[in-house]
Amino acid sequence: MNTPPIVTPQEWEQARQELLVKEKELTRARDALAAQRRRMPWTAVEKPYEFVGPDGRASLLDLFEGRRQLIVYRAFFEPGVNGWPDHACIGCSLMADQVAHLAHLHARDTSLIFASRAPQADVQRMTARMGWEIPWYTITDGFDADFGVGEWHGTNAFLRDGDRIYRTYFVNDRGDEGMGTTWGYLDITALGRQEEWEDSPEGYPQTPPYRWWRYHDAEGARG
Repeated sequence: MNTPPIVTPQEWEQARQELLVKEKELTRARDALAAQRRRMPWTAVEKPYEFVGPDGRASLLDLFEGRRQLIVYRAFFEPGVNGWPDHACIGCSLMADQVAHLAHLHARDTSLIFASRAPQADVQRMTARMGWEIPWYTITDGFDADFGVGEWHGTNAFLRDGDRIYRTYFVNDRGDEGMGTTWGYLDITALGRQEEWEDSPEGYPQTPPYRWWRYHDAEGARG
């Protein structure tokens, strides 16, 4: 292993400060990209999609659970996928392991679900064994093929206006690596983090930072 040089604390701090300049440039570029993402056009979802969940059949609209935004990760757990029937795809499983507590997305009026083609009995057995509390639905129609996740994993973001649903963003391949944190998910949504410092179109919902943050065990936090 060819290690970096060993230096004094002062030299180390100088190197850190030099790197910090580039890191801050990356942060600003990431914020600018998210602002551009919030200005992407939307496309209407016209077809009626149907899923099966722990409580039975559900439409795409039902998956919002009354919230304004929905994020759907297409996970591969089904016959023919490596790991079946005990596990989902190893990459999808890693993704599920890193998902933050959903109370924080809910605080921004956003739902997150996973969807695959495994029957619900298998889904519930597997998620209980793995300790995952992410809502996990079964795809029953062409949803995966229609939204770019028929052959590979990916994350779609949707927004609803009443009963009208719009697809607002999609990310897959290595772009999925940034998913899992509350911030990563909110940054791919049409409304973003919804904080006052963000560069968002006029009229978008925004509140001061910190005000909406919560302890996930607080009363009403799971709402």
